[in-house]
Amino acid sequence: MNSDRVERATKASRAFAFVALPILAALVALPWWGEPGEMRLVGEMAYYVALAQLWNLLAGYAGLVSVGQQAYVGLGGYALFYLTGPLNMNVYLALLLAGPFAGLVSIPVAFAVFRLRGAYFAIGTWVVSEVFALSASLIVVLGAGSGLSLTPAIFRQISPDRDSRDALLYLMTLAASLLVCAVVYLLLRSRHGLALTAIRDSEPASASLGVNTFRTKFIIYIATAACTGLVGGLIFLQKLRISPDAGFSVNDWTVVVIFMVVIGGIGTIEGPFIGMLVYITLREVLADYGTIYLILMGIIAIIAMLKAPMGIWGWVLQRYDLQLFPVGRRLALAPTEKPPEP
Repeated sequence: MNSDRVERATKASRAFAFVALPILAALVALPWWGEPGEMRLVGEMAYYVALAQLWNLLAGYAGLVSVGQQAYVGLGGYALFYLTGPLNMNVYLALLLAGPFAGLVSIPVAFAVFRLRGAYFAIGTWVVSEVFALSASLIVVLGAGSGLSLTPAIFRQISPDRDSRDALLYLMTLAASLLVCAVVYLLLRSRHGLALTAIRDSEPASASLGVNTFRTKFIIYIATAACTGLVGGLIFLQKLRISPDAGFSVNDWTVVVIFMVVIGGIGTIEGPFIGMLVYITLREVLADYGTIYLILMGIIAIIAMLKAPMGIWGWVLQRYDLQLFPVGRRLALAPTEKPPEP
């Protein structure tokens, strides 16, 4: 007997899985068939996707529009450099501790900034990031304003050979990006994701239905801070040097990420991927125009927001109901049986 059933996947998501798996396999094998420049570009795309997914989770679902996520990129980077430098810790162990350290620091920050609402919250997170940057520039053991550099002995712990070291760093960045995307996707498919969706749609209504809005936002804020710290450690492990201006740069680690999410489609998992591709393409095409390319990107962003306020993928979702990463549940109605002919 046929019956209605609840489905998670869609036809588009199943078809996308068949396309995505070969692409993922090619990216994993890139060190064996690609050039070092290609690995650096794809690695940059990977950590930007991770940062965009984390900011999208924070702003697009939890409603926490932060302009200070660069704080945790810098904290993760500085934790890595301090643990491997003055404390002489193994680079792999230091990298694993960079994320939890950023998450731990975010706990008192959350209690402070959660007292603010709307634009005040956004400004408050930016101020906190500036406080971290100024503090780092005053601490001598962190290199003060000059920052810190990794010694040859430290990055030889990754691999004594440069080619294999570049390949390992690329694979670690790709793995971290996949891990972040998987965590965000599974979180949104869980009951916590349902609570986040309810908070995004209407915080008072979700609270009246029993959703603990403060606890949900608090957990999401700490989780995104920890994951951002891990990505930050990987970023500056590749750059081999960190300074307050680079580690806590609002332009590099927040403004660009917000551009990706807004252009791609806020509140969707697909949006950050689309936004990252748009940003990288525009940057590569317009790079020869110097600082003018920033103005052109701003104009493109304004036009895109006027024509598609929900972003590129938001427009696709609204028009075609196409979901490559479905997080909700759908009721599939059973086909009705025709009565037997007399």
